[in-house]
Amino acid sequence: MSTVILLRHGKSTANGSGILAGRSPKVSLDDTGRAQAEKLVERLDGVPLSGLVVSPMLRCKQTVGPLATARGLEKVVEPGLSEVDYGDWTGKELKHLAKEPLWRVVQAHASAAVFPGGEGLAAMQARSVAAVRAHDRRISAEHGDHAVWLLCSHGDVIKSILADALGQHLDAFQRIVVDPASVSVVRYTETRPFVLRVNDHGGDLRGIVPPEPKPKRGKKAASSDAVVGGTTGR
Repeated sequence: MSTVILLRHGKSTANGSGILAGRSPKVSLDDTGRAQAEKLVERLDGVPLSGLVVSPMLRCKQTVGPLATARGLEKVVEPGLSEVDYGDWTGKELKHLAKEPLWRVVQAHASAAVFPGGEGLAAMQARSVAAVRAHDRRISAEHGDHAVWLLCSHGDVIKSILADALGQHLDAFQRIVVDPASVSVVRYTETRPFVLRVNDHGGDLRGIVPPEPKPKRGKKAASSDAVVGGTTGR
């Protein structure tokens, strides 16, 4: 299986407003977010990409726009990676939502949280993990186990994917931090995922690229074994 870069969209007009934007239409990147999108091209210099998969939300499409243009890659829109459907909570102030009984459930027992008129966090995790694994299988089949691809999605969605990769219960996913424009990296193998980066803001990403298999050895699946004592780096 291949390696996926999990990119949260850049800072949007809703971030910092105190409003839960959710799937509200026309939420776009602000000036900071647009600068982050442009910077992404440089951040990923030296990292070959076999595909771009994005949430249907405008802010995600805008975030990968400069990168798609620079690399000549098509943006594959994936509804399974869309923002959480917060239902009746959408567009409301966070300071008021924090007083709702459901707020504590979201914080401490996320797997039981279902937003009124919307979806549950467990359902969101199920559809987002299914989506990332399906695209990973597709890209691996087309480009090989050494392929690297990028998806752009939302904070809670990426946190839920990371929780799954870490073998962590969804009830503890609030322990993971995923900032706007941050990068996390997961390498999927036959029996387990490896989490290579979480909430990275500017590190050299060339080290996440696995070496291409040597022709004389033929096609060989990526190892699912962890290195005893820890990896030695590249």
